[in-house]
Amino acid sequence: MNTLTAFSKKISETNGHLGKMYESNPDEDIKILRERFAKDGYLFLKKLLLKDDVISFREWVFSNLKDTGILKENTEAKYGIANQELEKNLKNDFFQSGRSLNPAVKEKIAQLVKSTKYESFCSQPRLTDFIDEFIRGISYLHKRKILRHTLPNSDNATPAHYDLIYLRAGTDNIITAWIPIGDIAIEEGGLMYLEGSHLEGVKLEKEFSKKNANLSREEQINAFNKNMTEGGWISKDFPDLANKFNSQWLVANYEAGDVLLHSPYLIHASTNNESQENRIRLSTDIRFQNVNDQIDKRWSNHWHEDDNL
Repeated sequence: MNTLTAFSKKISETNGHLGKMYESNPDEDIKILRERFAKDGYLFLKKLLLKDDVISFREWVFSNLKDTGILKENTEAKYGIANQELEKNLKNDFFQSGRSLNPAVKEKIAQLVKSTKYESFCSQPRLTDFIDEFIRGISYLHKRKILRHTLPNSDNATPAHYDLIYLRAGTDNIITAWIPIGDIAIEEGGLMYLEGSHLEGVKLEKEFSKKNANLSREEQINAFNKNMTEGGWISKDFPDLANKFNSQWLVANYEAGDVLLHSPYLIHASTNNESQENRIRLSTDIRFQNVNDQIDKRWSNHWHEDDNL
């Protein structure tokens, strides 16, 4: 029986707060996939990418992080096994509010997100061809792309939110692609969705728009304005949020090659990485839209941890 933890709260199947994500085959009729996305707010595409390509990229990332001390000595980079000695100091000086304080890691990640290797991984034809067909047009990949790593036992979860909060200066016809870079078991805290919440996200955004009507344009698009919660988050209490919307959190065991697509209104989050194998969770989240739609210019720079988005 699955029990997950985030912000000192337990989420479990026994209390009805956890459910299973619906799997889709990328080769299904594209019309059916569009209808499913509109109905559910997400698509869990199994094996859209080639597993070997994903594992190869994972190995490249961790090979470049090896000299930061984040990996256990004498282990292969592709496995991403965390340095346990480093873990002992996590609560003291490695993480704060979900952000890495290790300057060596921050510097290296900042380099990796600017690399042609990362750009190529995010824009590989198996992904972009699918997106082009799905949106019936030419897709634009936002330059701001996020490469996330989460150490085991770090109490480093992502609060519940929906993406449009951070993309209000452009179109809402955005698709987020979340890609596990390697296998991620349920207990390792991968992405999870609040079932049916894309409909609630639309309502919440309308409420925020009314509250923000008298603010300057700059403040209206700011996820951290006076009418928003800390960080733009909706909640850090996942069981309470499930109860509030009479819903459940959808989770899955992810395999290298899987891709998740979701609506900018779908509420999502992640839990603590409780890996039994001491593996670092590695993933990337990127945003696509039609090249002809309005683009939020704030997303035209490379991501860094302090970019306030």
